[in-house]
Amino acid sequence: MVRYYFRFIGRVQGVGFRFFVCMNAERCHLTGWVRNLPDGSVEAEVQGTKVSIQQFLEQTKNDGHRFIRIDEVQSEERSLKDGEKKFKVVY
Repeated sequence: MVRYYFRFIGRVQGVGFRFFVCMNAERCHLTGWVRNLPDGSVEAEVQGTKVSIQQFLEQTKNDGHRFIRIDEVQSEERSLKDGEKKFKVVY
């Protein structure tokens, strides 16, 4: 198990991106959260296997609808969080 932080930069607010991220995370059996940032970017933490996280990232970057545009993804590995049961949208 690993946990990663991602920051998505581009046209990612006001286009359903957080719910798209949540759907992809659930499809890949990941836990964590996603939320908007005041600067217009979106951040997320995901936890699961390396393979599942890679699959999640590929789906999120390549399978979005036409209104989503990801210009940059920043990432870093984080410490695991015990007891996390699901993925959620944080407001």
